[in-house]
Amino acid sequence: MTQHGGRSGRPDLPAHDPGPARGVDRRTVLALGGALALAGLTAAPAAATSTGPLPAAGALERGGRGGPSRDRAASVRRAHDFLTAATDAYPAENPGPRLAQSYADQLGLFSTAFVYDNALAILATLTAGRRYLDRARALGDGLVFALEHDPDHDDGRLRQAYNVGPYTFYDGTPQEHGLVLPDGTANVGWQFGFLGTAVGDMAWPGIALLHLHAATRDRRYLDAARRIGEWIVANTWSRAPLGGFSFGVDGTNTPVPNGSTEHNVDCVAFFRQLGSVTRDRRWSRAAEHARAFVDRMWEPGGGYLYTGTNDGTEINRDPLPLDPQTWGWLALRERRYARALDWADDALAARDVAGEGVSQLPAGTVVEGVTFSSASLTSTASYNGLPVHQQGVWLEGTAQLASALADRGARGRGNRDDRRRGRRGCERDDDRVRAEGLLREVQGAQEAVGAGQTMGGAPLPERAGVVAASSLLDSGFGFGYFQVQHVGATSWYLLAAARANPLQPGRLG
Repeated sequence: MTQHGGRSGRPDLPAHDPGPARGVDRRTVLALGGALALAGLTAAPAAATSTGPLPAAGALERGGRGGPSRDRAASVRRAHDFLTAATDAYPAENPGPRLAQSYADQLGLFSTAFVYDNALAILATLTAGRRYLDRARALGDGLVFALEHDPDHDDGRLRQAYNVGPYTFYDGTPQEHGLVLPDGTANVGWQFGFLGTAVGDMAWPGIALLHLHAATRDRRYLDAARRIGEWIVANTWSRAPLGGFSFGVDGTNTPVPNGSTEHNVDCVAFFRQLGSVTRDRRWSRAAEHARAFVDRMWEPGGGYLYTGTNDGTEINRDPLPLDPQTWGWLALRERRYARALDWADDALAARDVAGEGVSQLPAGTVVEGVTFSSASLTSTASYNGLPVHQQGVWLEGTAQLASALADRGARGRGNRDDRRRGRRGCERDDDRVRAEGLLREVQGAQEAVGAGQTMGGAPLPERAGVVAASSLLDSGFGFGYFQVQHVGATSWYLLAAARANPLQPGRLG
């Protein structure tokens, strides 16, 4: 299996039809083999069903003009209901610290809880103030428990994912426990090989724990975030020519030399927040080290960030993914990185129309937004025999772009000459209109797609969670996203609806 671009992502299942996966991503293939082959036994999720005529999810024009109004407050409440269902899917097995199951059962990953998704769930939960604070604390306690009770290491690492409820694996092996095993250790996700530790999967929990500390003043969350920072610096500080932080380690604790732009953006935000809280200059130096890598990934001619590097020396220039562009703005808020949002909104635009091609959308439904990467728009891959849809919309990424545009609009992006010409206010308005249009697309998908799915065997609340993708799409990095309700996509929707920027301190409530 080749290592591609230092890229990390949030996959569903690895591709099986097109040959070997083309990339290392932070969840599916850090194990570099093993139980992943069994994932091919999982049936592809069926298209969502509908109980009656549904409004077009993409009824708005791309500028956000026109279209039916929707009850945003009710939609947000339902999204929080989904996060509660995911968090409490196995109450008997998880009476204390817990983690949320990442995907609805229909994906076939059972009770797998990815730490990235759980970090997002904490951040999204905090946008509601104290209303769901107990849920945020339970998830934060779950991350702290996992960090402090690893079965093999005592160095502050988090694994890619954990088991949080009972199931029988595809080979007939029973998985009988929740997050906490009878011997008191964390129930790591060995069945699917989710045993590695990636920088992005450390930085995002660190960011979430810092926000949780700010909301609760509970020192345990700050101490855990500090341990995460110490692990990243001790294990992944790269001295290769491109610098930054390397990818992490695989399940055998072998370093992975790739460097990811997205990971280093995460580190800039995490270390800046950690330094702000602790006033320890070493975190500022770590943030500067990550920032230098990000700056080297910038393509001024095209106005976007490259994905990263395979070896620390050469830049990997293809494919071009979305989240370095959106997170680059959210973390750095600099004019040149503002251009990347415009590039992403144009170059990665997707429009999924029911009945066109291999769209899985219910009849009469349209969803507009953005896809995962430049390769997603041309991919001919198949997953478990199901061909990908080149116009599938990545709902998590669409919500990310909505968050970034709203944030840019709130800050203004005009330079001095623009302001003299009176253009700054127009640009702000354009960003806000576009952000609202994207947010309505995600809300429309929440209402129209993903009916009849379950979590831990129990039916999910109606029209609650947001599916990972409007139709099956290929990331371009060896994994795909399915039409299955997802904690990560739902959490980014809540962050966007709250106009929150999780990569800045004090921007959630």
